[in-house]
Amino acid sequence: MGTVVTGFVDSPEGHKALDLAVEEARKRDTMLVVVHSMRGGADTSEEEIARYDLALKRVEARLESEGIAYDVVRFVRGQSPAADIVAAAEESNAELIVIGYRKRTSVGKALLGSQAQEIMMSASCPVLATMES
Repeated sequence: MGTVVTGFVDSPEGHKALDLAVEEARKRDTMLVVVHSMRGGADTSEEEIARYDLALKRVEARLESEGIAYDVVRFVRGQSPAADIVAAAEESNAELIVIGYRKRTSVGKALLGSQAQEIMMSASCPVLATMES
């Protein structure tokens, strides 16, 4: 049995992706794997870690209350979120990856890169992307 994998960021885009991932996991009658990725080290403050621990506890409480089979995976290993999401999808035999993204300008995409684009280009399963409007 495969899974539905989603990356979680505590933002409007992240919550919209989680909503859609819950819907897809229900439709497919499969487990939902929620991935949160942080670089760690000097790139991650104690406040950011505490904020995400609280946000992920809320995600877990929601999934419990909705009766969704789930696993929350926290990565702090210096990789990009895209690499962590793709790795989690491969490890869990994902049927689908659900991601959220925000609208950016062409210059922003060129200068900053795109986690969504990296996931779409690297994933070995379908990717469903949703944008917060």
